[in-house]
Amino acid sequence: MARERRRCEGSAVVEFSLVSSLLVMLFACVIQVGIAVYVRNTLVAAAAAGARYAASTDRSPGDGATRTRQLIDASLPAAYASHVSAGYQVVGGLDTVVVQIQAPLPMVGLLGPAEELVVRGHALVEVLP
Repeated sequence: MARERRRCEGSAVVEFSLVSSLLVMLFACVIQVGIAVYVRNTLVAAAAAGARYAASTDRSPGDGATRTRQLIDASLPAAYASHVSAGYQVVGGLDTVVVQIQAPLPMVGLLGPAEELVVRGHALVEVLP
């Protein structure tokens, strides 16, 4: 019995270190996915708001792009607002304003994809009667 006890001494420390390292990696991955989803949702909301702003009367797509940059700067680092473009597009026979944002996908280390995140916001252009 004493011989068996001596063989198992120190195994709890090794098991703890192995399991805790796996749990830390899993927790870091969950946090990283949460950050990526937050950034994507923020950019989608900013693009949609910028498109609605540009679609209102007496506004241009440039106004919508500027508004989108302001919204992004208010909630994310400035690097996410560097590639914002806006223009007109016909969808289903209707004139719409499209605001497009190209931003880096927020990943840590070399494990993430090297692609950019591209989001678009659309709004129907208001026509005066």
